[in-house]
Amino acid sequence: MRILLRGAAALATVVTVAALPGGAAALPRPGTAAQAPPAAQTAQSAQIPDGVTAGVAVFDRRTGTFTEQVGESARFRSASVVKLLLTLDFLWNRGPGYTIPEADRARLEPMLRGSDDDAANHYWSEYGGSAIIDRMTTRLDLRDTAPPPAGYEGYWGYTALSARDTVAIYRYILDKTPAPVRDFVMDNLRRSTRCASDRFDQHFGIAGSFDRPWAVKQGWSGEYAKGTCGASGAAAEGEPAAAPDAQAAAGVDLTRPALHTTGTVGADDRTIVAVLTLHPAGTSYGKAYTDLGRLTRSLNVPGGVRPAGAWFGTWGEFVNVRRGPATGDARVTQLPAGVEVLVGCQTRGQVVSVPPYTNEWWAYLPQYGGYISNIYVSSPDNRLPNVPECGSPRP
Repeated sequence: MRILLRGAAALATVVTVAALPGGAAALPRPGTAAQAPPAAQTAQSAQIPDGVTAGVAVFDRRTGTFTEQVGESARFRSASVVKLLLTLDFLWNRGPGYTIPEADRARLEPMLRGSDDDAANHYWSEYGGSAIIDRMTTRLDLRDTAPPPAGYEGYWGYTALSARDTVAIYRYILDKTPAPVRDFVMDNLRRSTRCASDRFDQHFGIAGSFDRPWAVKQGWSGEYAKGTCGASGAAAEGEPAAAPDAQAAAGVDLTRPALHTTGTVGADDRTIVAVLTLHPAGTSYGKAYTDLGRLTRSLNVPGGVRPAGAWFGTWGEFVNVRRGPATGDARVTQLPAGVEVLVGCQTRGQVVSVPPYTNEWWAYLPQYGGYISNIYVSSPDNRLPNVPECGSPRP
């Protein structure tokens, strides 16, 4: 079975760039920067944005305790987080060396790093579909995990999963799997690509909230208004483009857009983080991305180091991130529409004009390794407040 994917004053010389960042329209700019969360957090600090339904579990492996639990037993459709179970099921009892055939390595690595759906379709159809979930639920003693509901047996992304079961999966990988299995899985999760196989930016949540080391398996499911990383449509992981009569089944909401971030943070994979979320129908990918980021940054995550900089909102669709502060520099990627970004510093560069706005300042985004014109940053002034000037044009 194949799943279709929908997943300040201007200088004298002014460059008009109505189509500069992927054809962004000249829209009114919101006025203020988002504030970074405080460095010190307290237990039970999860801040869930309005309209978002969340299941949260954060487990400190050093102390053996949870630092966050909010709706931890609530069931969500797993989206691509279920790919962890598909991988573990395939690798089960392949000792003594746990050698992975080259053909399977060529599927598993993109599935874990780039969330490749074709690979998931292969393992789901070849190894029993829902029977995989039944086997892994028993093997790992999962409490809330269940196969896709009746009528949706072919859709691995509809597997039910909770935040506490997600933590249990990572604890099993880290503490109980044979070393070759643990190392293979975790090494690939540490190599998570920014752009997923379906061209959606998957460095949200954990990946955007903490400096490395981290390892992540992300998930997204449902219809989003805009794509990212150059994608032009909506995303649907492990489900049809429009699931027939999709409703809440077996206690799992199959309709609202889902966005999940799961993985480990800190040296020696100190803390396991699982944040599963649902968003109102019609939510853009950038809005869901931003809300999940704010929630993740609010959490008490021992060993997690938050990146330096200030968070700002952006406006415009498919805004280009450039290698340098000029429209002719190579494009690094495109931002999800309206997403919040971390700004490390700012510098003067090529003047950009999107009437009625003109701006010579560019913001450096350390998590992308590139620049965007400040004209697309939500700020009342051309020069961003409380952001230092870069020491050189290319830090």
